Amino acid sequence: MSFEDWIFSIHLLGAATLVGALVMSWIVVVGLRAADTPGATLSLHRVSMVGTVATCVGLVVAIAFGIWLAILRIEFHPWDGWVIAAIVLWAIATALLLRSFVEYEKPVRKARALLIAGGTEANAELTALNRSSTGLLLRAIASVAIVLIVVDMIWKPGA
Repeated sequence: MSFEDWIFSIHLLGAATLVGALVMSWIVVVGLRAADTPGATLSLHRVSMVGTVATCVGLVVAIAFGIWLAILRIEFHPWDGWVIAAIVLWAIATALLLRSFVEYEKPVRKARALLIAGGTEANAELTALNRSSTGLLLRAIASVAIVLIVVDMIWKPGA
């Protein structure tokens, strides 16, 4: 296996980590929509922390090794249109995912505050925060951007 093959393998591993983490995050987002107690919210938050770390690792590994690969491979260039499209989509997905992490941190803060105050029952404000339409929209657009990156990587339009 050549050095280029190793870089490509690590790039694919980063991309697979990102897609897997995205699927995991959607499971948590759907689960949160039904969570109405501080305990349920915090339980899902513990799961989401694994997905958040995996998402960040996948984002960094995929872009770093992807650009490295575009520089290494003689048939690709970092200024090729499909590479630039992937980088732009990556930047959009990253910004939206980071913003969605902030949105989904709001119910966690509320759940902790409720527990500190002794509240363990269902709470309407917590339920509304768990069903954040802003977080859902940000995550959905980021997901579309990531799917478009995968499509771009497979078909390499203009290459």
